[in-house]
Amino acid sequence: MVELLISHPSVLSILAAGAVGLWLIFNYIIRFIPNNRVGLVERIWSTGSVHAGLIALNGEAGFQPDLLRGGVHFLVPTRDRVHITSLVTIPSGKIGYIFARDGQPLEPVQTLAKLVSCQQFEDVRAFLANGGQRGPQRGILREGTYAINLAQFVVITEDTLYYHSLRREEEEIFQRMAAQIADRDGFKPVLITDDAVGVVTVHDGPSLEQGEIIAPDVGNSHDSFQTPDQFLLAGGKRGRQLPVLTEGTYYINRLFCTVELIPKTVVEVGTVGVVVSYTGDKGADRSGDSYRHGELVNEGQRGVWENVLKPGKYAINCYAMKVIPIPTTNFILKWVRREAGAHKFDENLSEVSLITKDAFEPSLPLSVVVHIDYQKAPRVIQRFGDIKRLVEQTLDPMVSAYFKNVGQTRTLIQLLQQRADIQRIASSEMKEKFAHYDLELEEVLIGTPTSSEGDQRIEEILTQLRARQIAEEQIVTYDQQEKAAVKERALREAQARAVQQQKITESELAIQVQTNEGKGQHQRALQQAEQIKALAEAEASKARSLAQAQADSNRMLAEAEATRIRAVGEAEADKAARVGVAQAIAIEEQVRAYGGPKFQLTQQVMSRFAEAVEHSGVDLVPRIVMGATTGGNSAMEALMALILNDRFNAIEATQGAAARDPKAEALRSELLENVANGKTSQ
Repeated sequence: MVELLISHPSVLSILAAGAVGLWLIFNYIIRFIPNNRVGLVERIWSTGSVHAGLIALNGEAGFQPDLLRGGVHFLVPTRDRVHITSLVTIPSGKIGYIFARDGQPLEPVQTLAKLVSCQQFEDVRAFLANGGQRGPQRGILREGTYAINLAQFVVITEDTLYYHSLRREEEEIFQRMAAQIADRDGFKPVLITDDAVGVVTVHDGPSLEQGEIIAPDVGNSHDSFQTPDQFLLAGGKRGRQLPVLTEGTYYINRLFCTVELIPKTVVEVGTVGVVVSYTGDKGADRSGDSYRHGELVNEGQRGVWENVLKPGKYAINCYAMKVIPIPTTNFILKWVRREAGAHKFDENLSEVSLITKDAFEPSLPLSVVVHIDYQKAPRVIQRFGDIKRLVEQTLDPMVSAYFKNVGQTRTLIQLLQQRADIQRIASSEMKEKFAHYDLELEEVLIGTPTSSEGDQRIEEILTQLRARQIAEEQIVTYDQQEKAAVKERALREAQARAVQQQKITESELAIQVQTNEGKGQHQRALQQAEQIKALAEAEASKARSLAQAQADSNRMLAEAEATRIRAVGEAEADKAARVGVAQAIAIEEQVRAYGGPKFQLTQQVMSRFAEAVEHSGVDLVPRIVMGATTGGNSAMEALMALILNDRFNAIEATQGAAARDPKAEALRSELLENVANGKTSQ
C-alpha cells in the first residue's frame, strides 16, 4: 500500500487535502463538546462590533454570552471560534468567589459589586441586563458544579482559578485575590463553637458617622451577614459591627466582611460583671442625686450599666463594650512585697514602714479582707475605673497612714504583744472609711514586724521574747509531762490488768462459784444443824428426863448411903479417936515410964534409921571392925547419943513451954477413967 502511494503522488495529495478538509469541518463547521465541558464561543467577524464592554450580547464580534453545552454543534465556517473550557466545581464545604470582567462600574462607596439575579452567574445575559457590576462580587458560590462563561466571570476557588485568559497579566491579579481570600480563611465557612463568638467587620457600604466606633445593629434580615445586599439595604455600615456571631456555621463572603473569633465573656461564680459600653445612645443618669462620681445608665446605652452581669457565659463584643469582673466573695489585699492575692489587685503593695514610740523602724506586713456588694459594684467602677486603681491610689495610702499613726503611739514590744487589740480596733475604726468608698471591710490582719536589712535590734528583742516564751512553755510542758507520766502509769496498769483480765475473771468466777457452793453448804449445814438441834433437843429432853430420874434415884441412894456412911464414919471416927487417945495415953505412959520425949524420939530415929539401912542395902555389921572408944561404946553410938541428946533438949524445952490442950486433957482424963474402970472403946 505504501509502495502504491509512493508510486502515485497524486493519490497522496488527495488524501492530504481530504484530511485538511475533515479537520476544517470538525473545527469550524461541526464541533463536538464533551458533557463535562462547555464551549465558549468567540465570534471572529460580524456585521457589527461591541461598542462597550466585553460580551457581545447582540451577535457582534467578540465573546458570546451563551455557552455550548455537551454534544455536536454546527458552526458557520470561519465566523465562530469555540474555546473548550471546563465546568466550575466547588467542593463540599468550600466557597467560590466571582470576579466579573464586564458590567456596570462600581459606585464610589462600593467595594464589591451588588448581587443581581443571574442563576448563580450561569446566565450572562441576565447578569448584564439586570445591572450586574464588574469587579469582585458580593455573591458567592456554594458547593456544586456550574456552567459559567469564563470569558465574563473568573471563579476563584481554594485549589483552582477558573478563567479564560485574555492576557498574561491577569493571572497575577487573580492570584493576589486568591491569596487575600486565603489569608482571611475565606474558602471555608465560618465555624463557631460554643466557647467563642465572632466579631464581624464589614468592608463594604457607607462609612460610620463622626464619633461612632461601632456600627449599630440593623437587625438580622441579612441572615447573620450571609446576604450582604440585605445588610446594606437595612442601613448597615462598614466597620466593626455591634452584633456578634454565636455558635454555628456561616457561609460569609470574606471580601465583604471578616470574622474575628474571640472567647465568650465568662463571669465566674463568685464574681459579677460590670459592663462599660462604648456605644449606644446617651441615657439618663440612674445613680441618684447623692452620687456625684459619675453616671450609671440602663442596659444598651453608652456608659456604665447600672445592672451587672450575673455568673455565666455571654456573647459580648469586646470592642463595643468592656466587662470588668468584680469579686463578690471576700478577697484579701496583702501589704507584703513579692506576694499577691488571686486577683492581683495587690501585686504592687509592700509592707508599711513604721516608726514606733521607742524609735524602732519596723516594716509591718498587713492583710485586709474586703467584700464588695454586687449591687454597688457599678458605683465602684464608675468612681475608680477598676479595683486595682482603687487599691493603689486610695486604699494603700489610707491604710498606710492609719498604721503609721498607730505605730507612733506604741513601743515595739507593745506592737508585738497587743496585736490582737490593734487588729480589733483597726477593724472597727476602718469600716467607716471603707464604707465611704462603697466597700465592706471584713477584717484586718497584722503580721509580725520585721526590721530593715542589716538592722538586728528587732531580732534581738524577738529572741528575748522567744526565750521567755520558751521558758514558760517548758513549765507547761513539764506539767503536761507529769500528767502524762501519771496517765502512762494508769495506762500501764490498765494494760497489765487487761493482760491479766482473763485470770482475774476466771478467779472472780471461781470465787463466785465457791461462794455459791459455800452458801449452799452453809444452807445445808443450817438445815442439818436445825435437824441435829431438833434431835439434840429431843435427846436432851429425854436425857434430862432420864438424868432427872436418875439424879433423883441417885440422890435418894446417896442420901441413904450418906446417912449410912455418916453413921459408920461417926462410929469409926469415934472408934479411931478413942483408939488414938488410948494410944496417946499409952505412949504417954510409956514415955513417962522410959524417960519421956527423949526415949520417944530415939525410938523414931532408930525406926527411921532401920528403914534407911534396909532400903540402902548397906551392911549392917561392918566388914571391918574399928577399935572401941572409951567406956566400951562405939563411935556411932556416941555420935547418935550426941544428936539425940541435943534434939531431946530442944523438944523438952518446947513442950515445957507449950500449954496443954484442954480438949486433949479432957479426953485423956475420960480415957484414963475408962481404963481404970475396965472399959474398952469400940
